[in-house]
Amino acid sequence: QVHLVESGGGLVQAGGSLRLSCAASGSIFSINSMGWYRQAPGNRRELVAVITNRGSTNYVDSVKGRFTISRDNAKNTVYLQMNSLEPEDTAVYYCNAKIVTSSFGEYWGKGTLVTVSS
Repeated sequence: QVHLVESGGGLVQAGGSLRLSCAASGSIFSINSMGWYRQAPGNRRELVAVITNRGSTNYVDSVKGRFTISRDNAKNTVYLQMNSLEPEDTAVYYCNAKIVTSSFGEYWGKGTLVTVSS
């Protein structure tokens, strides 16, 4: 069993910052990529940022220069630092991880709501 638990969501004014965290726990052998997705009402879930186990990162264009993804491999934790938040960033943010246990699987957190007021 693997669990991903997110924290750090909330309500913030436009221009503000939030930091999301996601900790993976369970019978983990190794974690490949970890990432953040988001889904706004009426929209599809989209990839926001991803980081590999070697530290390579990729971002959706709309957050480049404002968001930073990082990870602590010793803690099996991924972070998303979000600066200069905009109302368009309002969404439920989901943690995603590709994890090797006794097999390989893709896991999701339950999501954390980020609301940016104008």
